[in-house]
Amino acid sequence: MPPGFQQDNAMTEATFAPRVFSGIKPSGGLTLGNYLGAIKRFVEMQGGDFETIFCVVDLHAITVWQDPEELKRATREVAAGYLASGIDPEKSILFNQSRVSAHAELGWLFNCVARVGWMNRMTQFKEKAGKNAEKQSLGLYAYPSLMAADILAYHATHVPVGDDQKQHVELTRDIAAKFNHDYGVDFFPLTTPVIEGPAMRVMNLRDGTKKMSKSGESDMERINMTDDADTIAKKFKKARTDPAPLPESLDGLKDRPEAKNLVDIYAGLSGMSAEQVIAEHGGAGWGQFKPALADLAVEKLAPISSEMARLMDDPAEIDRIMARGAERARAIADPIVSKTSELMGLLR
Repeated sequence: MPPGFQQDNAMTEATFAPRVFSGIKPSGGLTLGNYLGAIKRFVEMQGGDFETIFCVVDLHAITVWQDPEELKRATREVAAGYLASGIDPEKSILFNQSRVSAHAELGWLFNCVARVGWMNRMTQFKEKAGKNAEKQSLGLYAYPSLMAADILAYHATHVPVGDDQKQHVELTRDIAAKFNHDYGVDFFPLTTPVIEGPAMRVMNLRDGTKKMSKSGESDMERINMTDDADTIAKKFKKARTDPAPLPESLDGLKDRPEAKNLVDIYAGLSGMSAEQVIAEHGGAGWGQFKPALADLAVEKLAPISSEMARLMDDPAEIDRIMARGAERARAIADPIVSKTSELMGLLR
């Protein structure tokens, strides 16, 4: 198993085969943050001693209004990003969430298990809703319950996530534990969040204190996975830095958010640790390091961008791959949801 995959509870180890589930929401386009924080790790997880299931979570996208045609395009683009980055639909199950009705059905069943107090503690709703919480959709408030269903519909034992999503996996564990307790079973695993890697939280190229976002005001703040080689290089060369050169040790990056972000990105793209990056480039000025980072990013990302463009020119092929993945997903999820209903006393 990759680093970070510890079996942290006896029930998971004894009862459930190792299975990974994760997904990305199709809204706003894919960024370098999606690649380093998620997709690159997904690719590395393929072919191990566990089954890998990756999803485009389009039901989560509609918690806020989406233009229907744009949502279709964005869903295909996320799938293209998966495929272009190396997700193999023969090694992994790849599909879009709405093709598998088990997600929505189990989401409702979990709405009846989860507690309102648990939802009130979800920090992402507070951040997204802001002062207009009363005007938000019920779906936006309750979507952590659907996220739990996404995971537990497959009895997933591990979920690769960033720090900002860890709370949702903890909620998934709470729902699984309460269901098991309420119905006197060991039916759902207590899923383990997997948080690892030097660039788990990729920050804004213009403000290192803010996360790189699909919805930032300026396109120069982020690297889009659809950016071509020239655009990638330009953005890194113009990324905000401070006057001092790179330090000789990691301690020297403290209180230097832009410098730390660029070091972390270099580490994530190269497969090195941040310590190794500093050992190799410590003392270098930005006129030396940023071109080196730009060259590395172009080498790693430009082929993905080109392949995404090719795939998007053939949407029927993307749809075929996701439809086949959905068939495989239903074969796993439908019996689990059916058994859940039976345990709850519902006649099927």
